Amino acid sequence: MNNHKTKRRTEEILTVLREAERADIAELAERLNVSRETIRRDARALEELGTIVKTHGTLSLPHHLGEASFERRMRENAEAKIAIARTAADLVHDGDSMIIDTGTTTTFFARELRKRRNLTVVTNSTEIARLLVTVKGNRVFLAGGEMSADDGAAYGPTTAEYVSRFNPKYAFISISAIDAVHGPTDASLPEADFGRVAFNTANIGIILCDSSKFGMTSLVKVCPLEQVDIIITEKAPDAPLTNLLANNQVRLLVCDT
Repeated sequence: MNNHKTKRRTEEILTVLREAERADIAELAERLNVSRETIRRDARALEELGTIVKTHGTLSLPHHLGEASFERRMRENAEAKIAIARTAADLVHDGDSMIIDTGTTTTFFARELRKRRNLTVVTNSTEIARLLVTVKGNRVFLAGGEMSADDGAAYGPTTAEYVSRFNPKYAFISISAIDAVHGPTDASLPEADFGRVAFNTANIGIILCDSSKFGMTSLVKVCPLEQVDIIITEKAPDAPLTNLLANNQVRLLVCDT
């Protein structure tokens, strides 16, 4: 059994379920270009771990009724995300300016930033704006656009155009995946577009990324690796990706958990 292929497949299954809440085995088999039996085998392993629920040929994520998927993702790898957020906050000084995109790790990061003062923050996240606007001396600019019911963030051309007017010191973004072939990628085109504009606008581009994203790829490219200045994570990626980051002069910050 190819463990790497199995891992990639199960991550893709979970990505589909996070986006669509549920999916048929037949649909997943067609989408992933594998047999239905392969999906059933992957599903049994995930079900034994309590990661998914299988009912009459349909897979879904276990969650409380009415709970948004963003709230579930806040609990996934929470310890690693909090450690990453604290390390990222250590880079920020009173008076700094930055763009922060929406995401679970960036939300933890915003919580850590409440220890700083006089920040200028541009964000598309209503939650991040809410966390930081009440801190004394902060200036918070909330980009408008079409709102997402999942994470309460704004996306679209209006959002990107607004953000492009700024020239902050930092851009802190989250991603869905990163590998040695495609670089940073995201599952959502609007989220990838926001990250791309943020990196084009800021002087220093920083990705906050827990190790579950390494060696994975998602649908939409965010930016070339040479545009990334720093990646903050809790565990270094495997040798091919680590070497590629070094060759592109990307600084890898591995934090303690």
